[in-house]
Amino acid sequence: MNELQDVPYWLWGCLAVALLLQGTLLFRNAQKRGKGKMAWFWGLWGLTGIPTPLICYLLFVVYFDWRKTYKKP
Repeated sequence: MNELQDVPYWLWGCLAVALLLQGTLLFRNAQKRGKGKMAWFWGLWGLTGIPTPLICYLLFVVYFDWRKTYKKP
């Protein structure tokens, strides 16, 4: 457990800022896309880790919205 105590404080701050930024961007983008209550899910999940929530959001929300918009008849 001594390894976590060796991490500098500025690195913890950068991690916190990155998580807050990712969660906020996922939440706001999901709201803009009209996802309703799912926007809260994406925002909260975005606060938990990097980059898995972002990759899943890009695959499951952005890609499928793009496919619906540009789907060939």
